[in-house]
Amino acid sequence: MLQPLRRAAVRVVKPRVSDATWAKLRVIDPQRRRRRNPPTALNVGNWGKHRYARRYERQFKDLRRDRFTLLEIGIDGSRLEQAGGNSLRRWKHFFPKAQIVGLDLKDMSFVNEKRIVTYQGNQTDGYLLRSIVKKHGNLKIIVDDGSHRPEHIRATFAVLFPLLSDGGFYAIEDIQTSYWPRFGGSADPKDPATTMGMVKDLLDGLNYEEFGDQRPRFYTDSHVVAVHCYHNLVIIEKGLNAEGSDRPKDWAAPHEAYGSER
Repeated sequence: MLQPLRRAAVRVVKPRVSDATWAKLRVIDPQRRRRRNPPTALNVGNWGKHRYARRYERQFKDLRRDRFTLLEIGIDGSRLEQAGGNSLRRWKHFFPKAQIVGLDLKDMSFVNEKRIVTYQGNQTDGYLLRSIVKKHGNLKIIVDDGSHRPEHIRATFAVLFPLLSDGGFYAIEDIQTSYWPRFGGSADPKDPATTMGMVKDLLDGLNYEEFGDQRPRFYTDSHVVAVHCYHNLVIIEKGLNAEGSDRPKDWAAPHEAYGSER
């Protein structure tokens, strides 16, 4: 009888209370808890359902022991009062030296504890976003799990990506809304105004040195070194993209000018 109760407590109670409160409850033996729910695991909750956890573990593993700031946008995750913030606690355990920062439309200050701080506001508020980054510094990971509306995602990215440190990652969750008109997306997969339209532009930008002067130069062209695309999840890697090009001088000449290659 105790085992089901313990499992229920871990699933329902633990995500809604602070580490200190959970320890005081003494629901299960601490050593047993560590074995069953190791702090290195992210494969629980919504991430497990979408398979995001294993993607994050693969991409972020080299930062596990570093000191940096992680900012997650959209941290409620529950319709209940004084509930939510589960992902911030997971990040805290996975990155034992990182400062975890959350932003949500709702007041989530009840989640605040050591190495976790939250702010209330809109993800498109450029002044607020810049002030958060200025206060905490060394921003290495950004996770956009906010409104999921393309216009908000693009506006947030335009402000925050330039503030992301080199070697950092910018994740956009639930990108499927790019194809859903109800969320501001488009049924046309080639619509350039959607989130995926932005992602496709970033892919072209990876090869900007091959374009010559055929297109304007953008900040992301020289500062995005990889775009990792998964089902419903995109992770953009920041760094210096300046490898050069070996294109020939007559690269723009029409193919017909050279005849058959055979």
